[in-house]
Amino acid sequence: MSNATQISAAIIGSGNIGTDLMIKILRHGQRLKIAAMVGIDPASDGLARANRLGVATTHEGIDGLLALPDFSEIKVVFDATSAGAHAHHNQLLQQHGVRVIDLTPAAIGPYVVPVVNLETQGDAPNLNMVTCGGQATIPMVAAVARVTDVFYAEIVASISSRSAGPGTRANIDEFTETTSQALQTVGGARRGKAIIILNPAEPPLMMRDTVFCLTPPSDRQAIAEAVAAMVAKVQEYVPGYRLKQDVQFEAISPADAHLYPDLGSEGGLKVSIFLEVEGAAHYLPAYAGNLDIMTSAALACGEHIATRLLQGQGA
Repeated sequence: MSNATQISAAIIGSGNIGTDLMIKILRHGQRLKIAAMVGIDPASDGLARANRLGVATTHEGIDGLLALPDFSEIKVVFDATSAGAHAHHNQLLQQHGVRVIDLTPAAIGPYVVPVVNLETQGDAPNLNMVTCGGQATIPMVAAVARVTDVFYAEIVASISSRSAGPGTRANIDEFTETTSQALQTVGGARRGKAIIILNPAEPPLMMRDTVFCLTPPSDRQAIAEAVAAMVAKVQEYVPGYRLKQDVQFEAISPADAHLYPDLGSEGGLKVSIFLEVEGAAHYLPAYAGNLDIMTSAALACGEHIATRLLQGQGA
């Protein structure tokens, strides 16, 4: 696709996530092209790879990005740094009218999961990608919520310890809080809870996610069909996203309803969904599906923004 029909983007953060995202844009960008890679470590592998691939670089952080000769052409910036740094980055970028996609826990803008709410939230100046566990599990909760009430949603995200870098480990509390909130605000659950497990197994295991939903007595076939349809939608941008087995259902009788505070006295249904996320191995290893789903979701958001910008320009 020619540059005349593409929007220029930059990535702040030359670590694993930023580098994987850069390669995804280079390989799969349609309306989006990568114009700059920004870091603070001149020896980082991400900046070295960007240089080899002909992408403009700076190791002077946000100030270096603003000083680039072609900065005025950059309309979208992905931030893969930290929550604290993102607040400063966003403040400066908004002054230049740049659209920002936030891969940190800062959550300045609305939580966005592409298959659930990108169409309604995609025009916000800052989009937050929630968490890896949120990107994997919120679509499943939303699918159930489209069929019936979800009184309670609980997700367990199990990722390889090797795929959890210093940033992930430092933000474990933010992970659980952010994901829990997004299960409600995006997924549609009345109450949400998130648990993350860093699995030390060797060789490393792929990302696994378990989703539990408590609902009133509901149409099981309709729920299973809604889940399958949502999985297919996620696979459009995360090909390695899949169900590990059929959706499981367990009826909760009125006699046992008191064991589940979120259910009424009439009892209900426990819905269990088991997922696996295999990464595309563009830069990160295939077992790091937790990181791959974040960069894939971010790219989907970037493509949406680019398309809207080009439409606004009459392209």
